[in-house]
This record gives sequence, structure tokens and C-alpha cells, in this order.
Amino acid sequence: MVQNIWKQMNFKKQIEKPKKIQGFDIDLNQENLSRIDRLVDRYESEILHQLDSDYTQRTKWSDRIADKIAQFGGSWKFIIYFSCTLAVWMIWNSLSITKALHFDSKPFILLNLCLSFIAAFQAPVIMMSQNRQAKRDKNESVIDFAINYKAEQEIDDMQSRLHNIESQLTEIRDLLKQQKKEN
Repeated sequence: MVQNIWKQMNFKKQIEKPKKIQGFDIDLNQENLSRIDRLVDRYESEILHQLDSDYTQRTKWSDRIADKIAQFGGSWKFIIYFSCTLAVWMIWNSLSITKALHFDSKPFILLNLCLSFIAAFQAPVIMMSQNRQAKRDKNESVIDFAINYKAEQEIDDMQSRLHNIESQLTEIRDLLKQQKKEN
């Protein structure tokens, strides 16, 4: 990630790559860029792991099962399996070859009952899962807000320090001009 940003900066500016990060005395060779990438990736994965473990600790097993059901019920895998099951059901109960083994003849009343049953139970489970996901998203947005607020405070602090340095440099320049006039 850092390497890509560095390459883009150098490509845009079309300037020679400096040897060190200003103020940190870190050589920007390939090894150090790789190390910075690894550190950033590890930090991101630790944050995600912490959020996942926090979610696991705060939710009951029944909630996690509902999330898994909702995850499967909202997938292409479910749609394909369900479509195949419906097709096999209707074909099996429609073919004259399997007439002796029919368990739900042609208005497919048992199939309608099964579909109604699945819809009646799947919809609330999906809604419960969506509500939990909304709570989790809200928690993550609060964390994001806190991080952004802290970053903004640090930027303001750095900006005030830069203004302080600028005013000190102005004072030094004025003193040097005044000293030059006296000599």
C-alpha cells in the first residue's frame, strides 16, 4: 500500500525519489517500504480481529445461528439449491413414470405449505440479522468518528505548532535583518 502510494507520488511529480523521510531518518529503500506495508496490514488485521471477537462475545449463539441462516438465505447458493429442489419436486410429482410415488399431486398444496412455512420463518430471521448488522455498523461508525475526531485534533495541533514555528522563524529573520543593519 505504501509502496503504491510512493510510486504514484513519484510518477505524478516526475522527480527523483528522496533517500529519507524528512524528520524520521528512515531510508526509503524497498526493504523499509515492505516493512511499513507489513506493519500497516498487521495493524488493520488486528483491528478487524478485535471487532470480530467483540462481536462474538456480545452476541448469543442463537443470534450467530440466525446470522448464518440469513447469510445462507441471501446467497446465490441458496437460490440455486432452492430452485433445483423446487424443480425436482414439481417434476417428480408431475411425471407419469413416478405416479405411484407421488406425494404431492398437481396443485402442489404441500409445496405451497412448505414455501409458506419457509417464508414465514426465514423473513423474521433475516430481519433479526439485519437489525444486529445495523447495530454493528452503528458501533463501527462511532469508532470511525472517534478515529477521525482524534486525527482532526492531531492535525489541528500540528497546524498550531507549524504556525508557532513560522512565527518564531519570522522573529529570527527580523532579528537577523536588524542585526545586519546594525553591522
